[in-house]
Amino acid sequence: MTDPAREACITGIGIVSCLGEGLEAHWQQLMAGQTNVDDKTFAPFSVHPIAPLNFDLQIPKKGDQRQMEPWQRIGTYAAGLALQSAGIKGNTEILARTDMIVAAGGGERDTAADSGILSALQGAANPAAVLNEKLMSDIRPTLFLAQLSNLLAGNISIVHGVTGSSRTFMGEESSGVDAVRVALARINAGQGDVALVGGSYNGERKDQLLLYEFGGMLRKGGYAPVWERSSRSGMAVGSLGAFLLIESRAHAQARGAKVIARLATVMSDRSSRAQDPVAPALRRMWQRIAPSIRAGQAAILSGATGAEPATAGERAFLAEHPELPVRATGTYIGHGMEPQFPMNVALAALTLSHGRLFPPRDETGFERPMEGALTQLVVTSVGYWRGEGMALLEAA
Repeated sequence: MTDPAREACITGIGIVSCLGEGLEAHWQQLMAGQTNVDDKTFAPFSVHPIAPLNFDLQIPKKGDQRQMEPWQRIGTYAAGLALQSAGIKGNTEILARTDMIVAAGGGERDTAADSGILSALQGAANPAAVLNEKLMSDIRPTLFLAQLSNLLAGNISIVHGVTGSSRTFMGEESSGVDAVRVALARINAGQGDVALVGGSYNGERKDQLLLYEFGGMLRKGGYAPVWERSSRSGMAVGSLGAFLLIESRAHAQARGAKVIARLATVMSDRSSRAQDPVAPALRRMWQRIAPSIRAGQAAILSGATGAEPATAGERAFLAEHPELPVRATGTYIGHGMEPQFPMNVALAALTLSHGRLFPPRDETGFERPMEGALTQLVVTSVGYWRGEGMALLEAA
């Protein structure tokens, strides 16, 4: 049993998505059942674009902004919001011992360089020599055709002065699960008192959409809520940034911080989808938290992607618990890969702070209204291709 002083408390949240920036904007949009979808720019695919942001508010130096690609600007901005929300922005004493755990992909490709190389190779007498020349001349020093995954953490450290330990995890949705899981474990074990955890993703990229389409993972034919995509399954990717400030209860109390929600449990799994489908993996994790669930006071926040067969597997598991109302966040913000789980944990904490579940947006009837007070939320994560995760959050 965890020492009460070592309980992990969420005291700061920084989120940006197609719904806007910050907690209030997201809550208002969730309660209204609103979203923002671009069906034209990347047709036939739907994308949830990032809301307009004034990056000067969190990244004041234009030089810093210029050397960041969009995913880094989004993440650095969200991290600043989280520090501001927690009341430690600019507090050098706390920031100097704040652990940073970031979930990140391989960065953004230079599509102009990619296109130039492919064009030069066509009809070249010596393609190998041309390729070598282009790789030597068209790529920035120390980088490859994408960016280093730990650049986001570096920029957060430079811009916001977070100078404690730093870890960057890669691995699509599972990296986000493990980022939060490791932060929780370190705080419970007394290996740290405060951690900034999260990530960012730019979904408005043709190169990424091309890769997911090669795998048959994208939805075509316009927007639809997650549970209504059975006839045309697939993801609608979303641009988003999400960071959490997680503290031990003792540390939060000592500085008089307001606790938004308590992070009780985080689990990660990785089943072989071909041999061990999604539902058994979720059942294994569920067994660990089931004894803690309070009847009539709990719900599930699903990270279902809309891609198959992962979504059908998760839905089968969720159907085994009809007593718990479900909400799929992908309906509202799309799917953002690495930061999706931190974002959903943030939305769960936000929802618990209001003590009630936002209304369903689902014509299939799978999501249903919830009456009464909400004190617990289970957050699921089922990767579109690999990886499962689950968390339990409780009201402060």
